[in-house]
Amino acid sequence: MRFIAAILLALILAPAAASAQQEIPEVAAVQSYLNGLRTLKAKFIQTDNAGKQVGGTFLLKRPGRMSFTYDPPVKDFIVADGLFINYYDAQMKQGSRTLISKSLADFFLREKLTLSGDLSVSTVVRDGGMLLVTLVEKKEPKAGSLTLAFTETPTLELRKWRIVDPEGGTTEVELLNVQTGMKLDNDLFHYYDPERKNPKLN
Repeated sequence: MRFIAAILLALILAPAAASAQQEIPEVAAVQSYLNGLRTLKAKFIQTDNAGKQVGGTFLLKRPGRMSFTYDPPVKDFIVADGLFINYYDAQMKQGSRTLISKSLADFFLREKLTLSGDLSVSTVVRDGGMLLVTLVEKKEPKAGSLTLAFTETPTLELRKWRIVDPEGGTTEVELLNVQTGMKLDNDLFHYYDPERKNPKLN
């Protein structure tokens, strides 16, 4: 089963809004929060356009490291090791990778995150007790959108994101049992090839 594309797209479209948008207090607060987010661990539930759900564990260690590991029986995973974003497709039994610096994930994983670049904030609203910040591509606003959802009480906290593709399909990733500020060893973000008998040799 192919789950990588949807969750990866949702993540690599990380905040990259027009600098003028920082004048909006809520946007400035989001930027400040994300810059202060150094480590995070959470369970996640991914829901596709048909309502099908899969779960797993999300780890983040800024700068440069993150991972998505799906619960069994799904064996796909994504891991950024500080230089590359690595993807393993269990159905194809193969992995691939790209430089973090060559992807939009760079905006999220870099040492200092700034809300400026290829995306712009289209809306900032509150709904259901959540602060929703929606981002679109500056050059192609109809090419899809990414909405980040935050709780504001007692403090600002990322809880979910939703990607809408150009055809109107949606993928939502919700974070549960969010923990921040813990120590995460770099070994947790090491890519290994499941097809190799000894992962330590990768």
